[in-house]
Amino acid sequence: MASHKALNPPTNECRQCWLHAYDCREQHRHLKWNEDCPACVDHMLHGHGNMIVGADR
Repeated sequence: MASHKALNPPTNECRQCWLHAYDCREQHRHLKWNEDCPACVDHMLHGHGNMIVGADR
């Protein structure tokens, strides 16, 4: 289950990017090692460009 932080991005931050950054393990558990997330790639290319949020890991 996503954490409170993952589900509540700051104002003007992308909800999808925030969720995938702060709940990375859960959102990407179906991927193989070193495999790109199709949802993230599609969102980056067609969603909002370079507004990708980094995670504190």
